[in-house]
Amino acid sequence: MSDLGDFTEFDGDEGGGATESGADSPDDRDAAADTSDRDGGDDPDAEGGFERYEATPTGRDRGVGVLSAAEGLRIAEDEEETRLRAYVTADNRSGVRVGSYLLAPYPDDERLFCRVSALEYAQEYRADDATEIHARRAMRSAGIDEEDFKLMATLDPVAVLYEDSEARSASDGQAAEPRDADGLKRRMTDRVPKPETVVREAEDKTDIKTGLKMPADGVFLGHLAVGGETVRTAAEPPTIDYRLKDDYDSGDPLVFRHTLVAGGTGSGKTHAAKNVLRQYLGDRSYPVETGADREVAPAVVQFDPQDEYAQMCHDGEYPEEFARRLDREGVTHGGHEDTVAFVPQVGSATYSASGHRAEEVRFTIPFSMVYDNPWLIAGSGLNDNQYGALTNVLLPRFRDERGREGTYEQFRAFLDDPALREDLDESGRVHEATFDAVSRRARGFGNVFDQDARPITERVHELVRSGGLTVVPTYHISSSRDTETVVLALASLLVDQKLSNDPRYDRIKETPLVVGMDEAHNFLTDADSVQARKVIGKFTEAAKQGRKERLGLFLITQDPQDIADPVFKQINTTVVLNLGDEDAISAVNIPANLESKVPYMEKGQMVVYSPDNSEPVELVGLPHCVTRHGRG
Repeated sequence: MSDLGDFTEFDGDEGGGATESGADSPDDRDAAADTSDRDGGDDPDAEGGFERYEATPTGRDRGVGVLSAAEGLRIAEDEEETRLRAYVTADNRSGVRVGSYLLAPYPDDERLFCRVSALEYAQEYRADDATEIHARRAMRSAGIDEEDFKLMATLDPVAVLYEDSEARSASDGQAAEPRDADGLKRRMTDRVPKPETVVREAEDKTDIKTGLKMPADGVFLGHLAVGGETVRTAAEPPTIDYRLKDDYDSGDPLVFRHTLVAGGTGSGKTHAAKNVLRQYLGDRSYPVETGADREVAPAVVQFDPQDEYAQMCHDGEYPEEFARRLDREGVTHGGHEDTVAFVPQVGSATYSASGHRAEEVRFTIPFSMVYDNPWLIAGSGLNDNQYGALTNVLLPRFRDERGREGTYEQFRAFLDDPALREDLDESGRVHEATFDAVSRRARGFGNVFDQDARPITERVHELVRSGGLTVVPTYHISSSRDTETVVLALASLLVDQKLSNDPRYDRIKETPLVVGMDEAHNFLTDADSVQARKVIGKFTEAAKQGRKERLGLFLITQDPQDIADPVFKQINTTVVLNLGDEDAISAVNIPANLESKVPYMEKGQMVVYSPDNSEPVELVGLPHCVTRHGRG
C-alpha cells in the first residue's frame, strides 16, 4: 500500500466495484447499463432523466489550427527574434509533421508561406501531470485525452505569396481561372499575420513551388518530401517535381555552375547520379559562342572507378506504369545509345566490361601532354625547387632534343645521362642533389605513358561528342598513382582546352561539356604538394570560368570533407544522401535543420541545397534507375 492508498480497493460508485486490474467487469457494465435503462437513459420524460444538448459546434472546421498571440506574434528581420506559433486542433494533430508547409492568409489575399520547425505539447490548464495519480490513471486508461493538452507548432516564415498586379488587373471582370504560376509571386516576409488567423496545409502545387522558389522547368532531380514521405497534392500527378534551372532566361544553367553528389556506401548516390546525368543526355542544348547563333547538345565525360556508368547504354528494369509516369512528368529515361567506354591502356592491365555492351575504345596518354602539365610526373612529391628544375630546365631541354614526339622512356634515358647531370651542376642551373631528386621521383610512370594504343590526343573527336556519353573506366588499373595520373591527364586536357583562348582542339572548345568525376575526393584533395596545388588551382579556375565556357563539373563522393575548399566553394548545387560521418556531414555545409536529418535518411532520400535555384529542400529520388544499374 502506497502513501496514496491502495488503488486496487478503490470504488468510485457506491454499490459498483472494480476488478483488480482497474477495469469494470462485464457484469458490472451490464448492471450499469440495466440501471441506466431503468432510470430513463436519454429519455428526458423518463423519471430521473436529464435532457441532453448537442455540444458539437455547427459548421465545418477549416485548416489545421490558428495562430496564437499568447506568447507574442512577431515577424522580425532577425530570424532569432521572429515568433510565430500556431495552436493545432485535436483532430489535426496526428497529421502535422515537423517540416510540413503551411499557409496563413492576410486580410488582403496575400498569404504567408511557412514551415513547421517544431512541435510542442503544453498543458491546457495549470496542473502537474508528473504525479503517481496521473501516471496510474493514464496506465489504466484506454487512450489519451488530447483535450487536456494543447499542441503548439512553431513556424518559420519562408515567403509572402501574392498575385502579380498585372495578372490580377487583366483578369478583373472575367470568370475565375486556375491560377497560373507566372501570376503568383513571392517576396521576403515583411508582414505579421493577425492573431487567430486560420492556418492550413499548403496543398496547391503552385503555392508550394512558388513559396520554395522552385522552377517550373529544368533538370529533374526528385520529388519534394517531408520526413521521408513524398508531399502529395490534389493535382495530377499528385507529387511535386523538383528541377534545376536549365536555361538562360533567369541566369546561367546550373549545370555550368557545378554539382556535388555526396553520400555514403549504400545511400544510392550512383543511382541518383545516373538519373541526373541521363537528363543532361536528353533533349537539351545550349547556345555556344562560335560566331554563329546555334545551340549544341552537351557532351558528358564520366570518370568511373567502379565500372558502373557504361551501363547507361542499356534500358533500366522498371514497370511499364513507371515509364508512363516518367513520360507524363517529362523525365528522360531508357538507355542512351551514344555511349562509348574509353578504356585507358595501362601496362599489362586488361579491361573486361562488367554489365554492359557499350562500344570500347582504347587509348594511351602520350608523354607530350607532360609539356603542358609537368605536374603529371610530380606525383611522388617534388618540392617547389625540384619542380622548378623540372619545368624550367629539364623538360625544355628534352623537348629541344626530341621534340613533341619524345617518349617517356627516352626522357628516363635522358635523366640517366651523367654528363647532363655534371653539366647542369657546373653551370649552376640545377644542383646535383636536386637533379638526383627529380630523376628519382619522375620514375615509375612507365605503365601510363606511350602504351600500345592510339594517343588520346588523336581521339579527341571520339572522346567529346555532342549529345554523347563517354565513360572512362579505371577499375582495371591496380595502382592508385597510375589511376590518378590517367584521370588528371584527361581532365586537364578537357579543362585546358575549354579555358584556352587559342585551343588546339576546337571540338572541346565549342561543345558544352559536363565532366563527371566519381570518387572525386581522390583527385581534388587539398594537400601540401606541388601536384595538389597545381590540380586544385586548375580546377578552381575551371569552376570559376565554367559559366562562360559551358563547362560543368559533376562531382560524386562519399568523403566531401576531403575535397579542396577552393573547389568546394564554387559548387552551387549540393545533393546530399545518407552520410554517417560527422565530418562529412559538417563539410557539405547545408542548413542545420536539414543537416540533422542526413544520418537517418533511407536509401534514395536526399537533401538539396542550391541557393540560386530554391530554398533548401528534402527530396525523394526515383525508386528505379532510369537506365541499367547493378550487376544483375
